[in-house]
Amino acid sequence: MKQQELVEIEPEPPSTFAAGPDNSFLSNLPENIAVSDSFFSYTEKHYSPELVSDFREKHFPGVSLKDWNNWRWQIKNRICRAKNLEKYLKLSPAEKAAAAVENLLPLSVTPYYMSLVHQTDSSDPVRKCVIPNAMELIKGPGEEDDPLHEDRDSPVPGIIHRYPDRVLFLSTGFCSTYCRYCTRSRIVGQRGVYGIERWKQGVDYVRHNPQVRDVLISGGDPLTMNDNQIEYLLKSLRQIRHVEIIRIGTKVPAVLPQRITKNLCAMLKKYHPLYMSLHFTHPRELTNESMKGCFRLAQAGIPLGAQTVLLKGVNDEPEIMKRLNNRLLQARVRPYYLYQCDPVPGSGHFRTTIKKGLDIIQGLRGHTSGYAVPQYVIDLPGGGGKTPVLPGYYQNRSEYGHVFKNFENKVFFYPELSAGNDFINLNLISADSAAGGRQ
Repeated sequence: MKQQELVEIEPEPPSTFAAGPDNSFLSNLPENIAVSDSFFSYTEKHYSPELVSDFREKHFPGVSLKDWNNWRWQIKNRICRAKNLEKYLKLSPAEKAAAAVENLLPLSVTPYYMSLVHQTDSSDPVRKCVIPNAMELIKGPGEEDDPLHEDRDSPVPGIIHRYPDRVLFLSTGFCSTYCRYCTRSRIVGQRGVYGIERWKQGVDYVRHNPQVRDVLISGGDPLTMNDNQIEYLLKSLRQIRHVEIIRIGTKVPAVLPQRITKNLCAMLKKYHPLYMSLHFTHPRELTNESMKGCFRLAQAGIPLGAQTVLLKGVNDEPEIMKRLNNRLLQARVRPYYLYQCDPVPGSGHFRTTIKKGLDIIQGLRGHTSGYAVPQYVIDLPGGGGKTPVLPGYYQNRSEYGHVFKNFENKVFFYPELSAGNDFINLNLISADSAAGGRQ
C-alpha cells in the first residue's frame, strides 16, 4: 500500500457508505450457522429476529435489508443525540435527567443494537449498558477519569506499556456504541487525535523495544476502522521480528456484527498468529447476526476469547453468566476474563461487591463446562495490573497434605509428600499393580 493512499484515509469511518458485494455480511455463510429459535430462552423470546425486523420497519421505513446489513450504514445512522431517544424509548425520570445534560454524557448506539433494547423497561439489562442515566453524574470515592493510570504508563502517544513483554496499542478513539461503564470514556469520541503519524510513533516504539512480543490493538474500537487502516497496522507490526502475536480487542461482534464481512476476514487471516478479545455483556447480545459474525471470524482461523465486565443489575447472577458463557462457546468464543467494573466516574451504580464476583465463579465451577468458566480479575487501580481473584476452595495444609472444598462445599484431602521425605517406609507399587495386574 502506498503511503499517499493511506494518508488520504479518514481517521474514522466516513459518514457515507458504498453498498456492494464486498460489504455483504449475510452472503456466503454456511447454512449450518443459522441459530434456531430454541437457542433463546422463553424469557427472551421477545428479542427474536422478528422483533429486530419490526424495529427496522417502524423506525427506518424504506431502508432495505441490504442497507441495514451494511456496517457503514449502521455507523452513519447511529443514535447520538439524547433528545432523539424518546423516538425509540419510553424514558424513565433518571434517563430524562441524563438527556437534559447530554453534553456531559455522550451517547452513541447503532440502530442494530438499539433494536435489542427494551422500549419501555428502564431496568432492561441491555438498555442499562448503553442508555445514559443520571446516576452517571454522581462521582463516588476512589473514582478517577484514568483509574488504571494508563496515561502514566504511556511512553509515546497511543502506547501503554505496563507489562514487560506486551503493549497496548490505542489505534482509535472511535466506537460505534458507547458503553456506559467504559474504562476509557475519557478518550472515546475524540476526533482528529489518531491517525498515521501517531500510529508510526507506536510502531517505532514497538520496533525499538525487542522485549515486546505481544501487541494488543485496542481503542476505541479498532474494527470500526476501514480494512486498509487495519491492514496497515497489522502489516507494520507483523514486519517486526520480535512481535510473536497480535491481538485485537473489540465489541463490534456484539454491537455492529455487520462489520464482520468476508473481505475483512480474508484480510485478517493473512496476519496470523492473530487473536481477538470480544466484549460481550449479556446473553441477549448473542443474536443470529452476532453469532454469524463470531463464526466468520473463527472460520478465518482467529482464536476468540470473551471479556465480560461484571455489572450490577445486568449480569450479576450465576444463571445469567452461565447462559452467556454457554452461548459464547456455541459461537466458538472461549470465555476468558470476567472483570470487576473499573472505578471510572459515575460507575457506582454498576459496581458489585467482590464477594458477588466470587459467588458467580463458584456458581459456574462444576455447574457448567470448564471452558465456560472465565478468570475473575480486578484491574487494580493505580496501574497494579490484572490480578486474579479466586473462591476459597483451598482450606488449609495438614501434616500429610492439603484440604479443599469442592463446588458442592464437600471437603476433600489431597496427599502431598514433604520436601524431606526420603521415601523410606512408604508402600511401593508392585510390578503387577504397575502393569495393571497380571496380563
